[in-house]
Amino acid sequence: MATSQAPTRQAITLKGSCSLVTEFFKYAANTVLFQRGVYPSDDFHMVKKYGQTVLVTQDLALENYLDRILKQVNKWLLTGAVTQLVLVIISKDSRVPLERWVFDINVIEPPSGSTEPSPQKPESEIQAEIRSILKQIVSTVTFLPIIDDPTVFNILAYTKDSADVPADEWVDTDPLAIEASKSQQVKLRSFSTDVHRIEAMVAYRYEG
Repeated sequence: MATSQAPTRQAITLKGSCSLVTEFFKYAANTVLFQRGVYPSDDFHMVKKYGQTVLVTQDLALENYLDRILKQVNKWLLTGAVTQLVLVIISKDSRVPLERWVFDINVIEPPSGSTEPSPQKPESEIQAEIRSILKQIVSTVTFLPIIDDPTVFNILAYTKDSADVPADEWVDTDPLAIEASKSQQVKLRSFSTDVHRIEAMVAYRYEG
């Protein structure tokens, strides 16, 4: 009996973890776009999430764009095909990449040789870790260079070769890297579920 139930429990855990991670990307992207002034502050409204106030876009085109991307990200998470998501802020006029917000996605492997199921991480603990990252994104405005120019953004997904990539939505593109000699990096906090661990960092162009 226990043998037949094990895959079900794991499948639910995986699905739940994918939903949590996808939802985190939605709020992280909105927070970055608001804090870095990519969209006007009037385009955002406040919602309660993770026990705190977060800002979410009211721009319908942006909302639809993010929803489409996140649906695909969720599918890739379910198959373990996505390894990294990057939100790049680019100068609208010069097309120079100014900031790269990088989120590494790691699948947590169960301890080898262990027959005991590991204790499940409480959702309250996961939410507390997510809260810390979002607060950190907000506080980055204290050290990131001020962006005066109009900007646009792009979202890059790094996937395994085996990934099913919809050709009409995703194309191979320039990694939009920041020149190494002009790049500074700051590691941000991480969070983990029973299945995934997300490591975050920001690289920014620095004219020193």
